[in-house]
Amino acid sequence: MNNLKSILVTLILALMASSAIAFAQPLDKVPRESRCQVCGMFVAKYPNWLSQIQSTDGQVFFFDGVKDMMVLYFNPAKYRANAPKDIWVKDYYTLKWLDGRKAHYVVGSDVHGPMGHEFIPFASLEAAQSFVKDHHGTAILAFTDITSEKVESMRRGMKMKKMKMKME
Repeated sequence: MNNLKSILVTLILALMASSAIAFAQPLDKVPRESRCQVCGMFVAKYPNWLSQIQSTDGQVFFFDGVKDMMVLYFNPAKYRANAPKDIWVKDYYTLKWLDGRKAHYVVGSDVHGPMGHEFIPFASLEAAQSFVKDHHGTAILAFTDITSEKVESMRRGMKMKKMKMKME
């Protein structure tokens, strides 16, 4: 009977471990109706710029760029989200998902995302350096170098303006 219990416990632990590993992957299928949690844009229209956060409670939030993702990262409560657990971004050149905390981000380049100035992610420092040369980037940042203040400075002036209607 003890052998059966130990086998059962081992099996349960193995299943729990495999489900945790499976969860720590980005979601590739983005529903067409998914909207950026920060700006409200339909994110499926911008597959090359997609980023996502998986929160500690299992919710997945998609974004139309790293900049908006970082807005939620620094203030999840404002967007009714639990703390971020996993962060995924797409390498600019390969379009493969990578851990957002390990990426190298170029700022200040002549390449803009769907919402203007953007943190452009790369899997390798060499790729980021090459991009800086080709696209006049001003800096390469590690994830830990990105601050809420830097995010807000890149967002200034890039918000959509509401059109005023003239009444005749």
